[in-house]
Amino acid sequence: MAEINFDDFLMVDIRVGTVTRAEPFPEARRPAIKLWVDFGPEVGERKSSAQITGHYRPEDLVGRQVIAVVNFPAKQIGPFMSEFLTLGLHDAENQVVLVAPDQDVPNGTRLA
Repeated sequence: MAEINFDDFLMVDIRVGTVTRAEPFPEARRPAIKLWVDFGPEVGERKSSAQITGHYRPEDLVGRQVIAVVNFPAKQIGPFMSEFLTLGLHDAENQVVLVAPDQDVPNGTRLA
């Protein structure tokens, strides 16, 4: 794995936000959920898709805080424009488990 320096790390804008809306994404090639997340006043609400259907249902995600990279360029995913990258880890069954704070923090808080 290539090493980076601290300045490289600081270029990645990782923030917390709250899911305001979540819907199935049947048009996606692999099972996914469409997410709308409020990242606070500085970043605002953004949308993305996430391949998290192994552990999550759309109706269970609303109100949940997630951590995401918010400064990647937007990417077209089928008919949907993805505006951030939701962060997660693969479990033993290769299903994604979301990365989230263990206590509520203000939307838009940047990873320290």
